[in-house]
Order: sequence, then structure tokens, then C-alpha cells
Amino acid sequence: MAYSTISKPSLHFNTKLFTGTGSTNAQTGVGFQPDMVWFKNRSEAYSHQLYDVVRGVTKRILPDLTTAEETDANGLTAFGTDGFTVGSNVGVNKSSNNICSWNWKAGNSQGSSNTDGTINTTYTSVNTAAGFSISTFTGNGTNGATIGHGLGVVPKTVWIKRLSNVDGMIVYHHSSGNGASVKMDRSDSTTGNYWNSVTPTNQVVTVTNSTENNTSGQTYVMYAFAEKRGYSKFGSYTGNGSTDGTFIYTGFKPAWVMVKRTSASGDWQLIDNKRVGYNVDNNAIFPNLSNAEDSGDVADIVSNGFKTRSSTGTWNASAATYIYWAFAEEPLVANVGQSIPATAR
Repeated sequence: MAYSTISKPSLHFNTKLFTGTGSTNAQTGVGFQPDMVWFKNRSEAYSHQLYDVVRGVTKRILPDLTTAEETDANGLTAFGTDGFTVGSNVGVNKSSNNICSWNWKAGNSQGSSNTDGTINTTYTSVNTAAGFSISTFTGNGTNGATIGHGLGVVPKTVWIKRLSNVDGMIVYHHSSGNGASVKMDRSDSTTGNYWNSVTPTNQVVTVTNSTENNTSGQTYVMYAFAEKRGYSKFGSYTGNGSTDGTFIYTGFKPAWVMVKRTSASGDWQLIDNKRVGYNVDNNAIFPNLSNAEDSGDVADIVSNGFKTRSSTGTWNASAATYIYWAFAEEPLVANVGQSIPATAR
């Protein structure tokens, strides 16, 4: 049986749904102080918005676009001890609209510089228990430069976004290898080699000198995630082209699953355990698109993983390859020596 040192995953990741008010809106009930919050307006076609404690309040990036970091005084205006406050921005708080927020805990502070790499980070905020860090850095234009992530273990997935100019967010996933990436704003299959064909280590991430990750004088944000048994899993699967689809074992009951086809083009897919449509009618959100929440039978979330329930190319085409990111609602077994199985809803 799988086990976890994290007996309550919702203290490190949690989905919070709320209804927009169009004015200052303080939300509680996240369960911890969030350090990265990803918002999506479920009701209408507005871009995704991502904020973090390292870059600071009101500093947003739009994962579905290539725009530079923006300052929006009406976006996320405060990180609270149990949630956050948003202003009147329509993407995060339009009146009467359904809003989704996905929340991660890092170090609960801006952090400090990490000097493990050839590029010193400006700040690195780290949650070693959950395997998550947020860093900002300034590129030096050197091919093969390294950046410290602070996790102390090897990250399995890394996201980097240029802040000071136009570029999409590049994503490393260990299942695709160190010679390939996917881009959050695009439906393409795997794209360029931004990692200099070097796998991240327990201290650093290696980058090329591309504009997307290391142009001299340009500023970047990096999100690094390590796997933690019973809490997070970043893997791959092969589709079978059937509505009785592929089952993917994670070792926990997922709270959040993001999927990307890599053997051909396909829109990113994201489901969670809080939005209406749970099993078998999980309603997808598309990280690379501004579209409102979709509807349809795409996947079951079960006690030890998820099972695709669609034959569409974005989830489960025959012989197609997919990568996924998953965070837990409950571990299959809570802790070493305990036997507390999570149950399917």
C-alpha cells in the first residue's frame, strides 16, 4: 500500500470555489495561507490568472497567453492566513460569476536568494514537505546555466515564465525527458529543448539561453515541483480510444488533475474534486484557453487514481501519449503504520 508523510494534503493544496461580487471580496476556507493562487472564471471567457507571494500581490501572469507580467490593482490584493482577497477584476471576481481558485502553499514568505546555481535567484520560497518552490531570477544569457530550486530533492516538473517580456510558460515534465517541453499557452505536442538535455538535480535546474528561460537581463519566475508519495504524482499514460478508458494509478485520491497530450496536438485539460460535474461528468477547464468551463464525461476520480471516460483526442485517443500532473485529496494510506484507505466518492 502507498503511504504518505502528508496526512492532510489540503494543508498544502486546495481548490476554493466562490461567486464573484464585482467589488472587494475576501475569501477564507482555503485551509492555509496560499502562496500561489491560480484563478479561472468558470462562467465566461476570461484568461487564467496566476499570482504568487514571491512576485507579490497584484502581480499577475496569464498562463494561456504570452503576455509579460502585469500589475493589476484590482486582481489579487492580499494573501490571508486562510485565503486571499481579490478586487474588481472580471477574471477573478466578476459579479455573479462562478470563480475557481487553485491554491498551493510554498514557504509562506517571499523567501531569500538561493545561491546553489550559476544564476542566483532573487527570491526562493520553499515548502520542502510538499515539494514545491517558487523562485524569481534574472537571466545571464549563458547556455547551460543552472538555477537553484531549494527542494533538496529532484523536481519532476518545472514551469518557467518570462516576466519582463512576451513569452509563453515553458514546462518540463520528466516523462517527456530533458530534451523536450510543452508550452502552457499552446496545444502543440512537445516542443523545444529548453533544459540543455540535462535532467534537474536535487539542487538545480539547467537551462539554455533561449528567450523563454534565460535571456541576459530578463526576469523570470520558476515553479518547481517534486513528487511526494500520497500527495503528488507527475506521470504519463497511453490512451486506449474507449469510453471505458485507461486507468492511471496515483496512489491517492486526486483533488486536481491536469493532462496534456504529447504525441500530437491537443488542448490542455484540467479537472478537480470541487466543481459541479464530479464522476463521471467532470467538467474540464482548458489551461491554454480562456474558454468558460466545459461540460462532458471526461474522467472519474477514484480512491487511488483517475480513469478516463472519453475517447476524445485530448484525453484518451488510441495509442496516444499523455502526461499528467495530480495533487491529492486523500492519500490511499495516511501515514506509515496506519491503514486508513481513502474511498471513491
